[in-house]
Amino acid sequence: MYIADSKRLTNDGAKKMVATAIQHARDAGIAVAVAVADGGGHLIVLERMDGGKFHTVHSSTTKAACCASSKRVTTSKGAVGQELDVAHALGLALAAGPERWTAMEGGAPIFVNGECIGGIGVSGGDWETDERIAKAAVESIGATWK
Repeated sequence: MYIADSKRLTNDGAKKMVATAIQHARDAGIAVAVAVADGGGHLIVLERMDGGKFHTVHSSTTKAACCASSKRVTTSKGAVGQELDVAHALGLALAAGPERWTAMEGGAPIFVNGECIGGIGVSGGDWETDERIAKAAVESIGATWK
């Protein structure tokens, strides 16, 4: 077969995830930036809360694109789950493009029926909080992150 059917994330779905993430951040008492990318890593929605640090915009968009590409949560491990030292983590980011891969936690892929339709990145809290918020946001639209 030469043509495949595919699903795509809607703007409304991305906005729902952002709203969920922001509410979770408020509940945690932190200000975050949240980015949602489509299956090709292209930005759909980006929002930075009042009080959010400006660098979190870039971190969140990179996390979202990385998840859409790797189809797994962002971690300090490599593209296929291998352990990385700092030099290899930096090298991978430079090789992939600094806007396309990160070793920072806080990003989650968006799966629907086994198909990765995008990624979400959260930045502004500690890595565990960013990751927890990203996963909750994915689940808020009935999707999964694993």
